[in-house]
Amino acid sequence: MAGAQRTAWLPMLLAMAGGLAFWAGQTGIQEVKRPRPKAEIEVVLPVFVQVALTGGDRYLAASWSSIRALVTETVRMAPEGYRILALVQEDVSWLNPAHEDNYYIATAILPWEGEVDATQVILRRATLARPFDYQPPFYYAFNQMHFKGDALGASEWLRRAASKLSDPDEQLTMENFAARWLDKTQDLDLAARIVDSMAAQAKREDFAAYLRQRSQRLRDLAALRRAATSYTERHQRPPESLDDLVRSGLIAQIPQDPFGSGFALDQAGLPVIAGSVARSAGK
Repeated sequence: MAGAQRTAWLPMLLAMAGGLAFWAGQTGIQEVKRPRPKAEIEVVLPVFVQVALTGGDRYLAASWSSIRALVTETVRMAPEGYRILALVQEDVSWLNPAHEDNYYIATAILPWEGEVDATQVILRRATLARPFDYQPPFYYAFNQMHFKGDALGASEWLRRAASKLSDPDEQLTMENFAARWLDKTQDLDLAARIVDSMAAQAKREDFAAYLRQRSQRLRDLAALRRAATSYTERHQRPPESLDDLVRSGLIAQIPQDPFGSGFALDQAGLPVIAGSVARSAGK
């Protein structure tokens, strides 16, 4: 009888001993400093390894890498981390250039962190793979204008984006911006020829007439700049006003701007559209 009572207490003693051991272990573990896991991308696997890990399915490999990019925490990411992220997303654009999430993520993050060229590679591939989608060429145009200052290239890509729009009014609005961006190019004669070409292809006569006015404005501005260059070479100083160009006989008269803004000189004596001088002075 006594032996049976001792056997009944044994499980309880074992349970108490196990509880004490667990408590001691937990106390010791809490005192150990452990590094927090990082959410950043820290390595780029070779493309053939990515495909091999997905059983040879390049589209699955692209989706897997795109998920890696999507869940990457960029708040604390170092500059070199963005280079790795860019490489990962470039790989996705090679494996599956039509991957929509990939070009969205790239556009939202990479160019703002210095990875403009990688973003443009991704967007060019998406443009070719998604001929129905206006957004990749639109984002490409924005990056060319905003980050690279390439108004001529930006206008070309914006016209490409406009051609993919089904709504005529939206298409017209985007083509208008494409024409207006050409005001910022260095080769104004080329810009004028491009706007003339746009006018010749325009479906609405009112828009075609508007574009012809823009091309004439560009030609007038180009002529003023040539005259200002000649004035500077002749007098060894830039003109102080557009009237100097008239008085020197380099132009017959100051041209009329069809849009009413007029022409003026910037601080360096370069003829510009008057509205652009006012905006620069307000900054």
